[in-house]
Amino acid sequence: MLIDSHCHLGDPAFDPDRPLVLARAWEAGLGAVILIGESRGAAERALALAEADPRLWVTAGVHPHTAADWSHQTEQWLRLALANRRVVAAGEMGLDYHYDNSPREVQREVFGRQLELAREAGKPAVVHAREADDDVGAILAEHPGATAILHSFSSGMGLLRQAVAAGHYVSFSGMITFKSWRLDEAIQETPLDRLLIETDAPYLAPVPHRGHRNEPAFVAQVAERIAVVRGMTPAEVAAATGANAVRVFGLQG
Repeated sequence: MLIDSHCHLGDPAFDPDRPLVLARAWEAGLGAVILIGESRGAAERALALAEADPRLWVTAGVHPHTAADWSHQTEQWLRLALANRRVVAAGEMGLDYHYDNSPREVQREVFGRQLELAREAGKPAVVHAREADDDVGAILAEHPGATAILHSFSSGMGLLRQAVAAGHYVSFSGMITFKSWRLDEAIQETPLDRLLIETDAPYLAPVPHRGHRNEPAFVAQVAERIAVVRGMTPAEVAAATGANAVRVFGLQG
């Protein structure tokens, strides 16, 4: 089954028609959607949505953009959140050296702390990596007990190969349908049992929806593009990536 492994459904972009968005997702054949809680507020909004539908699951963490807001209280909140059975991963966390909205040394410290909390909770870590491959790789290597999901992958092959060798997962978004995409090698090299698909909705809408708001139903276009690159059928991609999502997130009915 199709599973959107990364969606910001609590984003205000969905406020006008969120029930219709979900209805289209289920009609498109999705079995589950992972709602990203990249801040305390986002995680709480996602949990409220998940309470109404067992097909919705949640992550909780602190995005590198707001890493400077990390505090003892934040850490205590995240530890408690990760104990919730509806929260299936820590994150979105990581490093973003493109925008540098938080000092890099603070980003690195908060990333490492969240990886440790994920390890303690026995849950995977959803990782944002932008223009920071070397440091992301180094910090992951410092926390071998944590399982990472490299979300919306667009990094270099060095990081991908290091991650795969360490047993981590790689998730691809609608970005792989863009004319500017040049990383089919990454899709081909990711082992089938470590491959995930996502929308990152409301961002990164795939072709033919480019330029419009993204939504979970459009993860089907990501599966179709991966099928072409790997010489598979879309159904085979959906089955494999769906099974991977169930396994890494520990999804239970």
